[in-house]
Amino acid sequence: MAREKINMSGLDKPGAIFVKAGDIEIRLANSETELLAAQKLRYQVFYKEMHAKPTGEMEKLGRDYDDFDLVCDHLLAFDTSKTGDDAVIATYRLLREEKIDGIQNFYSSQEFDLSNMDKKPFRDRMAGRQGLELGRSCVREAYRSNNIIQLMWKAIIVYITHHKVGCLFGCASLAGVIQGDLELPLSYLYHKYKTPDDINIPALPERFQKMDYYPADYEGLSKAKRQLAPLVRGYAALGCYIGDGAVIDEQFNTTDVFILLFTDRLRERNPQMFDGIE
Repeated sequence: MAREKINMSGLDKPGAIFVKAGDIEIRLANSETELLAAQKLRYQVFYKEMHAKPTGEMEKLGRDYDDFDLVCDHLLAFDTSKTGDDAVIATYRLLREEKIDGIQNFYSSQEFDLSNMDKKPFRDRMAGRQGLELGRSCVREAYRSNNIIQLMWKAIIVYITHHKVGCLFGCASLAGVIQGDLELPLSYLYHKYKTPDDINIPALPERFQKMDYYPADYEGLSKAKRQLAPLVRGYAALGCYIGDGAVIDEQFNTTDVFILLFTDRLRERNPQMFDGIE
């Protein structure tokens, strides 16, 4: 794939391209048609491939959608050699804090207690910047390579720099809801990545599932890394924290954990991701 070209000017204009590499362009959805194409891609990945349970209306329309789609930005990767819905090959849903009335209006608040995000220790780390919730990430099967993910993340870096974002967060999923199959990877995440207590984001009490099934010194714990979903493994590599407690999502047939990644920590641990972005 050709070397990416990064754009840092005019990003608030409709259709502004964030990153371009060969036939691949990454920008925000600029029309209802493009949003519908993203929803169709999400339906293909989440419901047809991963066997989530659609509502009757979703199944009829062949789209994954909810009310959050109306207030989010939708970061899309396009293959410009394709046309129509086939041109949309990857998507990430982005919800900035400044677009909602309070942290209780983030998608994540349906599963996790975000109250610490409003307290001084958390806000001190944010240094006057805003939070950004990431969600509904997926890539068309034929394009599932590190190159596409890397380009999407380069575009996210452009976005968070432009909008002065201090942290990224959201729900990330482990496949399956049978707790026994996930006890080892959940324990691994708990012991290696758990958030500090003063900024912890726990699962809601009524949905809380324990994560520390094995002790930190369990000799088989290190083997759990390979059992993590690629998305979760990717966040861990970037320097994320994991909130305390998992949540079972029956609709998507997953067990969710809370991902928290401070921008300063991301930049410190992965300075190369910010090359060319000021």
